[in-house]
Amino acid sequence: MEVAADLGISHQQLQKYETGSNRLSAGMIDRVATVLGVSIASLFTRPKQSTGQSGPGKAARRLDALREEAGWLLARTESETDLKMMVAVLRAMSAKS
Repeated sequence: MEVAADLGISHQQLQKYETGSNRLSAGMIDRVATVLGVSIASLFTRPKQSTGQSGPGKAARRLDALREEAGWLLARTESETDLKMMVAVLRAMSAKS
């Protein structure tokens, strides 16, 4: 995925957004979320880390947190080659389950 092209901006402008040199407008934040296939809220939060606690329901929450983190990492991967490798690994792992 070529994020800059998908957003209709130059690589230089994207880099300015990434480094904080330029601020994103509300409209651009919406476009970024759309291009990445994530919610706007997810752009402002880090994935939750597992607390390591156990008990009923906690295992499900830990799995949900891991799924959220995996989605966050996938959404931020810009290399098509890297993303294809990540998807292949996930497919292979899910076939084992």
